[in-house]
Amino acid sequence: MSLLHELAHLMRTKFDQRARAYDMTRAQWVILLKLERSPGMTQNELAQLIEVEPITVARLVDRLQARGFVERRHDPQDRRVWRLHLLPAAKPILEEIARARKEMVAQLIGTSVTPEALASIEATLGLMKANLTCDSRAACPPDAAP
Repeated sequence: MSLLHELAHLMRTKFDQRARAYDMTRAQWVILLKLERSPGMTQNELAQLIEVEPITVARLVDRLQARGFVERRHDPQDRRVWRLHLLPAAKPILEEIARARKEMVAQLIGTSVTPEALASIEATLGLMKANLTCDSRAACPPDAAP
């Protein structure tokens, strides 16, 4: 399992380097991606999703807002709540993130990982994730042990 940890660390390091080239952090990239997938999230929802404290998200969003990538809008139902939305200026960065992800996958797979091996890896990782996330034996896949 240390190999999996090392691989994840290398991937984070490469994304950190790529984000720094745009005077950003990987955490800021993650926020942009999450908002692209789920516009209108609150800072608290985002903090839970990316597993950081709300104050950390607030500071990251402050920086993204200062660069014109994100805006805070009042929730129409509750004026105490801010909803986060991407602005058009975020589009080029999101395109760069997509390029970086595509290049990372290409580098990971290289020429020696076959489509069959990749499918097997994905299936196995999916089972491992299910093993860790199932709540009870009834909620687990048949071969997963709680």
